[in-house]
Amino acid sequence: MSARRLAIRQPETFALSAKAKKEIGAWVKKYPSDRQRSALIPALWIAQKDAGGWLPELALRALGDMLDMAYIRVYEVATFYTMFNLEPVGMHYVQMCGTTPCWLRGSDKLKEMLTRKIGPQRSISEDGKLSWLEVECLGSCSNAPMVQISNADGDHYYEDLTAESLEKVLDDMVAGKKPPQGPKNGRFSSEPIGGALALNSKELYNKSKTPTKLPNAVKAAKIIRHADGAKVTASSKPKVTKAISKKPTSKTSASKPKVIYTDGPTDGAPDDLKLIKGIGPKFEGDLNSKGIYYFRQIGAWKAADVKMVEGIIDSFPGRIERDEWVKQGKSLAKGGAPKKMKPVRAKKAKA
Repeated sequence: MSARRLAIRQPETFALSAKAKKEIGAWVKKYPSDRQRSALIPALWIAQKDAGGWLPELALRALGDMLDMAYIRVYEVATFYTMFNLEPVGMHYVQMCGTTPCWLRGSDKLKEMLTRKIGPQRSISEDGKLSWLEVECLGSCSNAPMVQISNADGDHYYEDLTAESLEKVLDDMVAGKKPPQGPKNGRFSSEPIGGALALNSKELYNKSKTPTKLPNAVKAAKIIRHADGAKVTASSKPKVTKAISKKPTSKTSASKPKVIYTDGPTDGAPDDLKLIKGIGPKFEGDLNSKGIYYFRQIGAWKAADVKMVEGIIDSFPGRIERDEWVKQGKSLAKGGAPKKMKPVRAKKAKA
């Protein structure tokens, strides 16, 4: 960051208004008695507004006294943040964005106009009403080019500008008018120029074609997914304690996984799957994301289910069988105690 200095010409006297002191006091009260310096940034902002848009040295000293801070500490903060002006500005202070999006959309033309109308950056017009500065991105890239104008009415954005439209805004302000804020090319905000280009079919908004009631069958049904992705409709409270009980009619169907997936917990709160040895928070999250929430689901797994689960969660081959997830799931579903983990004993170092 380039060095920033206080203005050479300083007022001989300065005092914060009663209103500014009250506002700063409200911020100070938000912090503990030994942390009142935390209110410095909002205090600087209030003092800047109170001083007409900039911070004289006497204002920095006044804040140092209020917050029990060394003057150099106040100076360090004020010179670091470019939102604080260290020299006088015009009644209407224009900050023109010159970052890439605005530059590509013509901010150079705005810059030429401001230089012609007001003078070089940081200079003030002869009547004292206008000054300007080129700044970095102001966060309105979709409405480039744009400026922020600060005055007694606040800090407002004027967007989608041309040199002509910005000059008219400034002329209106100098004349005492309050030009409307926002885009200057007919847009309301940042929608496409010329109107909406998507979701513009009239049928989307035709209420007569929108069904007001769902069929009873749809209301009562919930969707349960099999491991192979197929869907089955069931009653409003489907039970998922067992795998599908239909006997396979062929070898192909016999090898198909039969773990039931659900869109969410369907019968009370989900079980704590971490009680199964070998399942930690990560595996539990992976299983939940695949619709497996209960011990009884895991207890109903067959060989094909185990193989399928090892494929969809990042598990080591054979881990489920080695740690006996299915056996533990059956036991826990019946109210059994979780399997205790064997303590890991450190190997003795060889002499």
